[in-house]
Amino acid sequence: MGNQILFMIVRAGFIMKGIVLITGEPVGMASEKYSRLSGIPKILRDWFVISIIIPTYNASWYIKQQLNALLGQNLKHYEIFIVDSSSSDHTVATAKACKIRVTVIRKSEFDHGGTRTLAGKQTDGEILVYLTQDAIPLGENAVDDLVRPLREDEKVGAAYGRQIPHQNATPFAAHLRAFNYPTQSYVRNLSDKATFGLKTAFCSNSFAAYKRSALENVGWFKEKLIFGEDIHTCARMLGMGYKVAYVAEAAVSHSHNYSLCAEMKRYFDTGVFHKTENWLLEEFGGPEKEGVKYMLSEMRFLLTNRLPHLIPQSILRGILKFAGYKLGYHYDKLPDAVTRRLSLHRRWVGFHELRRHTRGFPHSGDEFDH
Repeated sequence: MGNQILFMIVRAGFIMKGIVLITGEPVGMASEKYSRLSGIPKILRDWFVISIIIPTYNASWYIKQQLNALLGQNLKHYEIFIVDSSSSDHTVATAKACKIRVTVIRKSEFDHGGTRTLAGKQTDGEILVYLTQDAIPLGENAVDDLVRPLREDEKVGAAYGRQIPHQNATPFAAHLRAFNYPTQSYVRNLSDKATFGLKTAFCSNSFAAYKRSALENVGWFKEKLIFGEDIHTCARMLGMGYKVAYVAEAAVSHSHNYSLCAEMKRYFDTGVFHKTENWLLEEFGGPEKEGVKYMLSEMRFLLTNRLPHLIPQSILRGILKFAGYKLGYHYDKLPDAVTRRLSLHRRWVGFHELRRHTRGFPHSGDEFDH
């Protein structure tokens, strides 16, 4: 009886503040952060709004399918918030037609970490779920399954879901998803680095959930990273005693069919990321062992699926990845024209600042590719 009375009081308080929660419907921006109500009993935790955040840019190819999947989620109270980088297609119109709240920023303002932080601070959920624009939730319980570890374990600061390759995925794209997103769930803490190395901090913001309080404690996502804001944030969470959960039951359809050139550029950017955030390698170890493990796994995958004719291409891809990574790790020693040609993020502010610094100008610039 006491819990029922408390339940009614809290609900009345929400309504008094202009927060109207409708079962099964997304809600608008609340007037007070739910993290301020962290002292309420466990029985009322389901009243916390889940904020689903999607950065977009020319997402018309996927946005309708993605929003339909999200609006069909088996959730009690949630909001969907899109931050769009001035799309030139129908992304914004499609989102607004679905009654989704949208904020538009200039394309040049997009930053992998900064934009996600901006969006997080403009929403009200105690749990923030981030997706990329091409990640399609599979099943009506995908989001609910993803956030469950955060609700059940106070030490879990972040969780990420499984990625199933799109139907048009190449064998190489399909293997990448199978390698990084196994069928078995797990939870890791900092002590696991002795076994899993850098993979201990692995996470993907293509489909990930964070406790607002954990993000606030680590200072949100770091700005001006070439990419990797998810891994960077989870590594800092692990250092503060949080755990990171992988939830295989929570899945999205998501993959990329990288060409040989794009594959090399992706690993060039990984090298840049590890160079600029070298503390990750010092704390968790380098990626070399994982790289060898991946190559062997890919060859077994191709043989198992009766695709031996692709093994030469697998070897070539491995060579290009290794070369791209090494070049990226030493990007600061390369001519500016070379770094920009080798990167998928050629307008990354780090390249701009390095060029101006070497020419004697102060650091400036904030242009990013989405």
